[in-house]
Amino acid sequence: GPYPNLGNHDPDLINAGKETVTYLPGSSIFSSSESFAMIRGRHIDLTILGALEVSSSGDLANWIIPGKMVKGMGGAMDLVSSGNKVVVTMEHCSKSGSSKILTNCNLPLTGKNVVDLIITELAVFEVTDNGLVLIEYAEGVSIDEIKSKTEAKFHISENLIVMQQ
Repeated sequence: GPYPNLGNHDPDLINAGKETVTYLPGSSIFSSSESFAMIRGRHIDLTILGALEVSSSGDLANWIIPGKMVKGMGGAMDLVSSGNKVVVTMEHCSKSGSSKILTNCNLPLTGKNVVDLIITELAVFEVTDNGLVLIEYAEGVSIDEIKSKTEAKFHISENLIVMQQ
């Protein structure tokens, strides 16, 4: 549901980012301990999360920028180490314009060799044992633009297609 009005919130009803939330009819909620039991019990098949950086070998950095205030690392480390499929959705470049898809992550890692698929507004990459493979690109975006905005080297799939909505 929508964010609660100031003073009209339940401090025990929070999302993964530790923000107070509301719920709508039909919503499902569960405790943090239940969520970790689902993750650690390998009952989750797919994890979709954001990232600050992803490396060409599937390393993930998404929990801290050194020197910045954080609310805690949350459950991302558990999620990405549980053996399920990990899909990262993120902006291709940082606010400063630098690539977030790198040969090696510069930030502290959340997980090593854990990402299976990277989806940005420009492209979709599959992470393979041989590195990144460009499998989809956004309409109106050239391969040269993707290359210029991606620090990591990548292969181009023989079955490359335009991203579908």
